[in-house]
Amino acid sequence: MMLLILVCLVYFCKANRLDEAIELFEQMEIGRKVPCAFAYNIMISGYGSAGRFDEAYKLLERLREKGCIPSVVSYNCILTCLKKKGIVDEALRVFDEMRKDAEPNVYTYNLLIDILFMAGKVEDAFKVREIMEDAGLFPNILTVNLFVDRLCKVQKLEEAFKILESSREKGCGPDSVTYYSLIDGLGKKDRIDEAYELFETMLDAGHKPNTIVYTSLIKNFFRCGRKEDGHKLYKEMIRRGCCPDLTLINIYMDCVFKAGEIEKGRRLFEEIKARGLSPNATSYSILICNLTKAGHAWEAYKLFYDMKEKGIQLDTKAYNIVIHGLCKSGKVDKAFQLLEEMKAKGCLPTEVSYGTVIDGLAKIDRLDEAYMLFEEAKSKGVKANVIIYSSLIDGFGKAGRIDEAYLIMEEMMQTGLTPNVYTWNCLIDALVKAEEINEALVCFQSMKDMNCTPNTFTYNILINGLCRVQKYNKAFVFWQEMQKKGLVPGVITYTTMIAGLAKVGNIAEACKLFEKFKANGGLPDSVCYNTIIEGMSNANRALEAYRVFEETRQRGCKINAKACIVLLDALHKAECLEQAAIVGAVLREMAKSQHAARSL
Repeated sequence: MMLLILVCLVYFCKANRLDEAIELFEQMEIGRKVPCAFAYNIMISGYGSAGRFDEAYKLLERLREKGCIPSVVSYNCILTCLKKKGIVDEALRVFDEMRKDAEPNVYTYNLLIDILFMAGKVEDAFKVREIMEDAGLFPNILTVNLFVDRLCKVQKLEEAFKILESSREKGCGPDSVTYYSLIDGLGKKDRIDEAYELFETMLDAGHKPNTIVYTSLIKNFFRCGRKEDGHKLYKEMIRRGCCPDLTLINIYMDCVFKAGEIEKGRRLFEEIKARGLSPNATSYSILICNLTKAGHAWEAYKLFYDMKEKGIQLDTKAYNIVIHGLCKSGKVDKAFQLLEEMKAKGCLPTEVSYGTVIDGLAKIDRLDEAYMLFEEAKSKGVKANVIIYSSLIDGFGKAGRIDEAYLIMEEMMQTGLTPNVYTWNCLIDALVKAEEINEALVCFQSMKDMNCTPNTFTYNILINGLCRVQKYNKAFVFWQEMQKKGLVPGVITYTTMIAGLAKVGNIAEACKLFEKFKANGGLPDSVCYNTIIEGMSNANRALEAYRVFEETRQRGCKINAKACIVLLDALHKAECLEQAAIVGAVLREMAKSQHAARSL
């Protein structure tokens, strides 16, 4: 009878039917003078699995009150509960209490070591190992694997290898699990050649690698940019008779796609079916996500519906991937429909779902719809993030609706969110384009006051804006500030700055910038070349201007008529007649071309 009760208790606990287990246990206890330790241990474990630690511990105390000293098994059940909850201090207290009642076994020490590793207390884990050995208990392969695995996970590989050598000396050699932990740890530290050498050692020692070992190596080969080695290992695995499981193919397929091998990725998806496996939500998500990134959004959209037809559960991640792909390819209405479908199916949209569609609508100037969706998201309890606010600020700013952009920025800060550099750049750019340069400078100062560091784009926006309103000296101050911070200006900023300096007569500084731009690997465009030719010519540096003129022609950049006329005048004044003749010929050719174009 007791055996049947114990079997029922185990069944109820494992089936998450704890209330029925409690009822049966209490009925069993009625009138019973001597408690059944087995039943108590089952119930302590059941409470622990259900996360009801306090009740598990009360049951242990109840066992003691009945005059029965809790066994090592009872304490191990409590420690297992504490491990699940990650309560380290209590685990150490229970361990000390346990040593008064029962002798800890290897399993006890393994539990405690694991708890300490989970809490990041590596040194304490080693101390427990010493206590274990002092008690005459030598670590078994489970202890060795525990240490090796946890040390590899915290990137203490040398200590992991020391544990391996120490266990070998004590006659406890590595098994497949030990090898896997070390191979995976080495691979993640980019020591992929050492990982593969250890893999070969594993084979030589007669251990048969499973799909988990192969998955780790293949993934790390790809991560280290060695896709050919990854492909080779996949083929070698099949040749050795190890059939890939769905998890391995999914990871391999993702690696292949990320390496830019779109067709091979597609073939791997088909291979899943060819091997008699059924693609799961992860398989479809990998395929859909990577096809979307490769610009095949419509194909991804069709796969998404194929997934629905096959009855595969569509999660938020799958919806978000397709919504993102549709918005990126300009199919914002389709993305909006999917968002509506998502809500109708009871799949709650996240800030990513809403944010993607809001951004898509804002980018095509459907700002009122974007804002309505933003309000809807908030009303549904979805917390708008910096990305969503930035999308709206950018959209309203680009549309010249500056006041609304400001209001959104204010609301964002009132919710406790801090604008990032992108947010500030959107607002500053909008102000610059609206020729509100003073307001843009105020924003720039506010940005710095809020400890948001301006980047290259920030300075580019301001320098271009200042030059546009002919505040060249102020622009040059920002230029110098930018240089001191080690930020590299873009081509447009260089061109704008060179033109600005030339216009205020600071041709020496303009020429210096021009040469620096080229020395840094920059390729001046036609505007830049024409600007410097005009500036040099106006400053009576005719021969230097002519050299730039020749360089412009060699580069295949277009020279405009104004630059040629100014240069020609300067060359005549400097009596450089040979060069003037060449420029004159170019001007005549330009005139002929324009006349021919007009007569068409």
